[in-house]
Amino acid sequence: MQTRELAIAGAFEFTPDVYTDQRGLFVAPYQEPAFRAAVGRSFSAAQLNYSRSARGVIRGLHFTRTPPGQSKYVYCAGGRALDILLDTRVGSPTFGKWDFVELGGGSFRAMYFPLGVAHGFVALEDDTVMAYMVSSSYVAEQELAIHPLDPELALPWPQNITPVLSPRDQAAPSLAEALAAGVLPHYEDCIEAE
Repeated sequence: MQTRELAIAGAFEFTPDVYTDQRGLFVAPYQEPAFRAAVGRSFSAAQLNYSRSARGVIRGLHFTRTPPGQSKYVYCAGGRALDILLDTRVGSPTFGKWDFVELGGGSFRAMYFPLGVAHGFVALEDDTVMAYMVSSSYVAEQELAIHPLDPELALPWPQNITPVLSPRDQAAPSLAEALAAGVLPHYEDCIEAE
């Protein structure tokens, strides 16, 4: 498995080897030894999430209150997605920065999002299937979001799609509004919680 550090402090991309023969293929998108070597600890999954989206659906940018926080390990099991991470951790050396990876399309690449880093993606084709392990169970009151089309962020959403957003994401604040409201996590709290 190949590992690449992303532009956000503590975030990584993982690219597993794919084994093919006359039967098809086998791949392990998550491998504990590679994860531990990159991140410095094991990933403790509390829940496995699955979504299927039509082309143009944007989900996110989502994160959770920290503490307790939630880290994610994400991959695209079918279709293709542009997966984006945004550092919302006040005091982080990469606060307000973003990075992205194209997932799916036979690559089986995966991404790790540490506590306090927002996650969003756009489905690049119909029936895009995303699977992600999360470190804590879903608690509605802990869920937060940044508007994915915040013009100040200038995220690299494809220009050839018509974005489809949930009502929750349409009503989400910009990063500047969330900062002013005091709802963003603090970097030191995220580091201590992990």
